[in-house]
Amino acid sequence: MRNWQGKRYWLVGASEGLGRALAAHLSRAGVELVLSARSRERLEDLAETLPGRALVVPVDVRDMASVREAAHAAGAVDGVVYLAGVYWPQAAQAWDTDQVEAMCDINFTGAARVMGAVVPAMVERGGGHLVLTGSLAGFRGLPGAIGYGASKAGLMHLAESMRADLHGTGVEVQLVNPGFIQTRLTRKNSFNMPFIMTPEAAATEIFDHMGTGRFRKSFPMVFSWVFRLSRFLPETVYQRLFARG
Repeated sequence: MRNWQGKRYWLVGASEGLGRALAAHLSRAGVELVLSARSRERLEDLAETLPGRALVVPVDVRDMASVREAAHAAGAVDGVVYLAGVYWPQAAQAWDTDQVEAMCDINFTGAARVMGAVVPAMVERGGGHLVLTGSLAGFRGLPGAIGYGASKAGLMHLAESMRADLHGTGVEVQLVNPGFIQTRLTRKNSFNMPFIMTPEAAATEIFDHMGTGRFRKSFPMVFSWVFRLSRFLPETVYQRLFARG
């Protein structure tokens, strides 16, 4: 179990949904938080509800200058959790260039910007804890997931590479891959979402995983096996099962 008392964590994407719920878990455990997202108003509202200390630092992860400024304002932190993300359900036939670019830029490239702002200092100090939020949608290409699935697959690959490189440096990397969570993003879906979780339930899964020494957690467990096992299916079988039309 990890000792949370007195630790300082930077949560990027903390203003609502999963980020807000995880902030509550960490604050109750005794963690001092740096809360970041684009909306200062939502972050200040969250900070007022938390039992522990919380510093509000707005950031736009699409802008490297904004990320550097926020990282400087956050100062030395023991850990960083990247939760920022956007989503529009979208098939290739209905390609919206602006939306696809936003999903790639915020979900994946935004994470790379934040990691680039904090990893060197953690390596120099010889310690740190980095948590990236992937998705079950990142395991293999899915219909209606143009932009989102690719951005999450890239983020999952980033976490795997970071873990390999940072092994032995004292900087720990973890990856969480949730399924469907009840947020304003999933409300855009018009299809059935099996095993959908509340933000609070999903945050509990992530918080519990953060307290372990394991690298990856995909959940809900039963639902995650569908995606994890799909990686072993031959292309022809996978296409028959998952392709539209």
